[in-house]
Amino acid sequence: MIDVTTPPKLPPRNPDSHKGDFGRVLVIAGSRGMSGAAVLTGSATLRAGAGLVQVAVPMEIQPIVAQANPCYMTAALPQDLRGRFAAAATDDLATLSNWSTVTAVGPGLGQSESMPEMLGGLLERVECPLVIDADGLNALAKLPATRLKDRTKPTLITPHPGEFARLINSSIETVQAHRENLAFEFARTRGVILVLKGHATLVTDGTRMYRNTTGNPGMATGGSGDVLTGVIAALIGQGMEPFDAAVSGVHIHGLAGDIAAESRGPVSLIATDIIDHLGDAFRRT
Repeated sequence: MIDVTTPPKLPPRNPDSHKGDFGRVLVIAGSRGMSGAAVLTGSATLRAGAGLVQVAVPMEIQPIVAQANPCYMTAALPQDLRGRFAAAATDDLATLSNWSTVTAVGPGLGQSESMPEMLGGLLERVECPLVIDADGLNALAKLPATRLKDRTKPTLITPHPGEFARLINSSIETVQAHRENLAFEFARTRGVILVLKGHATLVTDGTRMYRNTTGNPGMATGGSGDVLTGVIAALIGQGMEPFDAAVSGVHIHGLAGDIAAESRGPVSLIATDIIDHLGDAFRRT
């Protein structure tokens, strides 16, 4: 195992740059009652420097998500009777991913019978790096392990301990007791980059291991993980190698949370505070 201790940095931007130089990110997120997850992920992706962001959502929440931030594009896709993506949306999502430099999927999707089928289709058909979080991970837990191994493009997964326990069919207690070894072996055998969230978040690709030193208990709040997904996706979109993007992403995300806690305090910190302080975090790195 190779220990990584220093997060990489984005290079300075060329004065002649245009938005196409900093990546096109597709965010697949949201469902009825969970439009905020799509807004947070899309907004964090923008604030972390992505050149163009498109947020794909079930059709009924598209007006809500579009109104929340004028700086990203939106796409309204087929939904089921409970306001979640329908299986019929898979073809449209795969087509949209052809536009993107990186695709992020999972925040606020909800859990439906069609979700594993949809995610399986994306694993097979998305020809760019794929970042999977939240309900995307719940769907992944219902698929054979080979679906991850068979992907030829980089795949990043960002579980918290409970989600990781479901992925390995274990308990949270076991995960917490053996987190480094379990994370390393999962990444090595599945061929993924694993971000195991929590105190001292781990990032590993089965060869390298990074232990994050930023962040605080105030970040244990709804939507914080959605922000992290957006940050990592944005860094990949800007040309960072996916493992480096994950390392830098967790560092920047935690640092933004630390800066937010300096003014808000850990009790009152919410996910939008992290987004608001991403710029400060980039300036301090």
